[in-house]
Amino acid sequence: MSFNGNGTHASTVRSLKPGIYAPIPSFFLPDSEDLDIPSFENHVVRVATAGVGPLLAGSMGEAIHLSHEERVTLIKTARKALDNVGLLSVPVIAGIGAGSTRESIDLANEAAAAGADYAIAITSGYFAGALAGNKKALKAFFQEVSSKSPIPVMIYNYPGASGGINLDSDLITELAIDCPNICGVKLTCGDVGKLTRVAATVSDPIFSSLHPRTNKNAPFLVLGGFSDFLLPSTYSNGHGAITGLANVAPYAIVKLFQLSEASIVDPSFLPEAQRLQGIVGRADATIAKASISGTKYLLQKLYGYGGHPRRPLPPIDVVAAEALWEHSHTQALVRLEQEVSGKVQ
Repeated sequence: MSFNGNGTHASTVRSLKPGIYAPIPSFFLPDSEDLDIPSFENHVVRVATAGVGPLLAGSMGEAIHLSHEERVTLIKTARKALDNVGLLSVPVIAGIGAGSTRESIDLANEAAAAGADYAIAITSGYFAGALAGNKKALKAFFQEVSSKSPIPVMIYNYPGASGGINLDSDLITELAIDCPNICGVKLTCGDVGKLTRVAATVSDPIFSSLHPRTNKNAPFLVLGGFSDFLLPSTYSNGHGAITGLANVAPYAIVKLFQLSEASIVDPSFLPEAQRLQGIVGRADATIAKASISGTKYLLQKLYGYGGHPRRPLPPIDVVAAEALWEHSHTQALVRLEQEVSGKVQ
């Protein structure tokens, strides 16, 4: 797909909308650790069919283990797979996390040229000791990356993957106001108060008129990084979540978001939303502890693909894997996914 100017594509418009997105794992062949393209295609289509948007080369996607060429391959593969099943309007978000501002900009250009519609950027944690307390430097990073990216850029706030750097709500709000090519934030810090404060500004009806985006199809979205606070974040004017759990149970997470939104208009939906939030919240906490290898194990168990992470990230221990699968929180989620999707896994 071609692009022209900051934040705009020259062809199909794929709007960034409130909802559920999943950081897609990168799958690898067992011996060579080369990309397992068929499993990747299968999974992208699986989650997108359930109404979940794909985010490629993020933390769950082991971006740190991927070359530039592999990232491009995944973007092109995802776009083609989606188009082949008629999901032409589903946007692709690509991670552009790197060690330097320069490389993040390079990755943004490569992602756009490969067909990505949006990018998501995280501050490098390698020099976190120098950056963490330097608000000016942190702001400059996102300002420069977003201003030089040909596609809109989302802020990724994940202290666990950035050496403990944790952007506060004041800085995120400043970036939303000052950077028209920034299209949102993913809060994997799990801070509901932060989400509430940022959403209070960007969800105000006057915000979009005072601070229009470079791309009118890319409003500033405030997204949680987990699904265990999806219902309360909806009541704080949040816009959904980018959540690893949507890889395992995409239909259930989408249904929870739909019920959460519906309950604001019609409170009769609230008890069911609360029921689903309880199941999802417990499962999210349990499965997140098993990290990438645990999610891949569950995908293997449920759908027949998953495999291991790239070394040096180890696979999940056999005993831990069995315990994860048999855990009551996991089994409750599996039953909910079957109930909502109408399928027996």
